[in-house]
Amino acid sequence: MASSISTSTGTTSVSGLVSGLDTSSIISQLMQVEAQTQTNLKSKVTTEQSNVKSLQDLNSAFAALATQAATLAKPTSWNPVSATSSSTLVGVTAGPAATTGQLSFTVGNVATAHQLRFTGTAALSSAVTTGSTQVTIDHLDGTTQDIDTGDGTMQGLINAINAGGTGLKASTVKLDDGTYRLQVTSVATGAASDFTLTNTDGSDLLGGASVTAGVDAALTINGDTVHSASNTFTGVANGLSITLDPSVAAGTAVTVKVAQDTTSMTSQVKSLVDAINAALTKMDGLTDYDATTKTSGPLASDGSVRSIANSLLDAVYPTDGTSLAGVGIQLDRYGKLTFDPDAFTAAYNADPAGTAAKFTTTAGGFADRVQKVAKSASDPISGTITNSINGRNSTIKQLQDSITDWDTRLALRQDTLTKQFTAMETALQQLQSQQNWLTSQLSSLSANNSSGS
Repeated sequence: MASSISTSTGTTSVSGLVSGLDTSSIISQLMQVEAQTQTNLKSKVTTEQSNVKSLQDLNSAFAALATQAATLAKPTSWNPVSATSSSTLVGVTAGPAATTGQLSFTVGNVATAHQLRFTGTAALSSAVTTGSTQVTIDHLDGTTQDIDTGDGTMQGLINAINAGGTGLKASTVKLDDGTYRLQVTSVATGAASDFTLTNTDGSDLLGGASVTAGVDAALTINGDTVHSASNTFTGVANGLSITLDPSVAAGTAVTVKVAQDTTSMTSQVKSLVDAINAALTKMDGLTDYDATTKTSGPLASDGSVRSIANSLLDAVYPTDGTSLAGVGIQLDRYGKLTFDPDAFTAAYNADPAGTAAKFTTTAGGFADRVQKVAKSASDPISGTITNSINGRNSTIKQLQDSITDWDTRLALRQDTLTKQFTAMETALQQLQSQQNWLTSQLSSLSANNSSGS
């Protein structure tokens, strides 16, 4: 017979001390039955939290879709062009303002930096300054810098120039006779990179320098010459940026062609279709019935999700009834979009403006309709999915409040059961004590009768 005495929640319990019953186990089993409602509530909380996570993932997908569709809905997104150059040594890029056509020009010369070459010294440790350890840099724009070489040596001068802030770079070349020739070059190119380097007293450094003047890059376009301080030209033609390789030869004839970038537009439209299908697939997984497992998706009962899917598919059909099949977009029998890049390319090449109108805000096009549906679903304040998330979070809060209430209720119930079983054991103990007393009295009476006879 197992028996024990324990104290819980301020109540002393006596388990099986008299009855032989494992009352602690009985109470535990009874409490499991009593707690079934709370267990169900906890299960509902877990389910709702999982559903909220699914809705949050779906909301993120639609927010991204809204952004992507909004970009393609802008008329300005439908003017991509690509530029090519006839020379591998002349690069060209086309910006949004570039227009189709071609531009021919001849390279006059590339931009070079101003450079000074000084008389050599016997060693890097040779003194190069006079009067002080400082030298003066005079720039073409009128600014002057005095820099300290430290010890006045060739190496000290190189270190001071290269330390930064001078706009120059210095190095030495070791000549055949073993001397070191100082070369100082402007970091910037062009005629405006001119500078001088002297002792601070104005005297020539190292007896003076031979000068290679910096020059601007030059192009000749239809008889007119244009210049650039660097080897990159911007603004010589709408939206074009032309960059010369320093090795390109003067007199090189170049033709730049600018054409519609059909490949880019095809890729963008395909990307939008793929994003729509990904969103539809995600919703299918959350709402469809699985015949194999015979279970429905976790959000099968959420009508708002199905409504969004229907609205997204409705966006395929323009309000004027015009089909998108002509630009390669159709709806298949599985409720997904298909995209034919060849059909789109042909339509876009034949009529760029008309094709763009089928997508943009200009005429309430496909991309515009998609972005409105996606934004309506994912808006962080009033979005359909946002409202569903908020509603489920409210339900979770109510369930958690009920679970807390059940904690109190179950604690009271366990206390009541403990008291009842303890009272039963106490009553049985009293009855057993009475039985033992009666048995003792009867035994004494029987003994007395036997001795009297």
